[in-house]
Amino acid sequence: MTQPFKTKIVVFIMVQAYNFLASWQLFPEKCDFEYQVVPKSGNYKIETVPNGHLLSFSHNWVNIENDAFYAQYHVNPNGQPMPFDNTELADTISAEINNASCLTVQFFKEGAVNLKVVHEILANGFLKVTHEGFKEDQSPFKNIEVYHKQLSVLPYASSAGSVAIRPTKEGVIKHKALSAMEDQTNMQLNQIKEQIELLARQAQEIRKRKELSMMIYEAKITFKPQIGQIYHVYEKQDGSHVLSMVAPHEWGGGAGPFAQFIATVKLLADHTWIEVPAQ
Repeated sequence: MTQPFKTKIVVFIMVQAYNFLASWQLFPEKCDFEYQVVPKSGNYKIETVPNGHLLSFSHNWVNIENDAFYAQYHVNPNGQPMPFDNTELADTISAEINNASCLTVQFFKEGAVNLKVVHEILANGFLKVTHEGFKEDQSPFKNIEVYHKQLSVLPYASSAGSVAIRPTKEGVIKHKALSAMEDQTNMQLNQIKEQIELLARQAQEIRKRKELSMMIYEAKITFKPQIGQIYHVYEKQDGSHVLSMVAPHEWGGGAGPFAQFIATVKLLADHTWIEVPAQ
């Protein structure tokens, strides 16, 4: 196989992996475990390593006892077995991108599949991770985890349904620091989001005032409107508009000589108009 052809294959594989490359936040309430207990929280990060040929899977989660766990491994998603460092779990590992929404990782021990992890991108954009392995007594189990994509990207991630990994002091310190950082950045992002939403509402109100003001200034006005006073907009038979000092109830509840009543309005100091409740 020539080098350019190999390069094209690698590029094609990594393009298919694109949907998985993210930091994912665990939905504990959506998980279904047959083995062990669903963690309190967790993150799961999938990314490419600098050479672009390997995928990196990082795991970080906290159990109900508040113990922090961390694990990480790299694998080439070309479907071929490669050596695995954690020989307690497996001696070789392979990964294959079945399609743009399915990625399978398998851990082998002495040639037999010891753990199978299937990643699926669901229609709602969530990530479903299914772990199929064996308990200490060699009975099979299936754990299902569901994640949503994080807006902020942490330098770690997690999955808790596979192999039990001992908590370390470094892992606990790292998790606490990253959790504090995540809380602070999320709080700041929420504050910015609230400010953006407020500005968006204000912009929408200004836009509505501008549109209403344009309609009124294009209408027929036979008097000089006074700032702070209430007036009424009607539509004439020909589709044009007219500004009147006469309220609908003064016409006997109707539009008087006009086709229909449009709105009750008030002139502001900046010479824009706002709609107010009909009197």
